[in-house]
Formats: sequence, C-alpha cells, structure tokens
Amino acid sequence: MTRRCYGRGGRAASARELPSAFAFSDPRRFPDLTAWARRVPEDWGLVYRHFGNSQRFNEAGWLSRQAVRRGWTLLIAADADLALECGAAGVHWPEARLTHAAAWQRRCPGFVMTASAHSASALRRAGQAGMDAAFLSPVRPTLSPGAGSPLGLHRAGLMARRAGLPVYALGGMRARDIAHANRLGLAGIATVSGVKD
Repeated sequence: MTRRCYGRGGRAASARELPSAFAFSDPRRFPDLTAWARRVPEDWGLVYRHFGNSQRFNEAGWLSRQAVRRGWTLLIAADADLALECGAAGVHWPEARLTHAAAWQRRCPGFVMTASAHSASALRRAGQAGMDAAFLSPVRPTLSPGAGSPLGLHRAGLMARRAGLPVYALGGMRARDIAHANRLGLAGIATVSGVKD
C-alpha cells in the first residue's frame, strides 16, 4: 500500500497558509509530551523532535490526531519516514541535513518543508533549496544547549527581509512577540517554552 505524502496530521499548508507561530517539542526540557502539547494554542504549527525516542511512533500518531482536532500544522523534525507514517503535514530539516530535503521534495511535493538556519548564508541556502520557511536562531538568549550568541530581534528581522522566504524567529521568543516580529518583517515566532505567556 502506497503511503500518501500528506495525511491526516493537521491542515495542509502552503507557504501562504503557514501559521504565525510554531512550537518545538523538546523531550529533554519537557519529557511529558502530552502535558506540553496541550499548552500549544490552536492553529499553531508544531515541530515534533523525537531524538530517537523509542515512543516516537506512538507520540507522532497521537500528535497527528491532535493536529486534526486543534488545527495544528504538524511537522516531524529530521524524519520524513515518520512524517509519512503518521500523516504529518511535512518535515522540518536541521541546517546540516538540508541536502536530504531535495530528494524528499521530489518524492513528496505536497509536503511542507522547513529548515533551521543560524546565519544569512544558511537562510540563502534554505531559499535556494526550495524550503517553504526557515527558523532563524538564536534570536534571544535561550536555554537550548549550544545555541550560540543571540542575533537580536531587529537583526533577525533585517535578515528575514533579505531572505526570499518566510523566516520565523526562534530562541527566547514568546507568544506575545508575534505581532512585533511581524512588524519587523518576520513570518512569526517559534518557541519551546513560550507557548503561553
């Protein structure tokens, strides 16, 4: 049986329909995925990062069902096979794995594809690779290990305006920052812990 490249895992989203905010799961900081996900507002995007968790199939399936109920755009980080399996809207690629995205774009043209970026050149590569959006980080100080020096929201906005694709500010962002980010030219924000103010 052939699996579809877009299934039940949330709303179908083109680049024009991407939400103004995304929540990134983090099993190290928030090991109770269910409790964390219940805090994510309706109509947000959600990027599920499993880091090889043995429960990833069950968790992704549960998130896919919740995405339908709550209007989330569900992306699976760095695991296109799992995205297919659970019927997610697409895949989020780490900057270092951007080359993997091209093959999956050909196989699944309906997938939403996003990428991480930590510099202007990485944003440029994401645009050239045909990504629907990029997550630029770190914008503010963050608890994520190895995040590097914060770019600042104004600099991130300038980089976004020059990027040629929608760019989300990630790192130290909160739900209340969405409107400010939009005014600076960003598509929105992405967060791990700032899903509720």
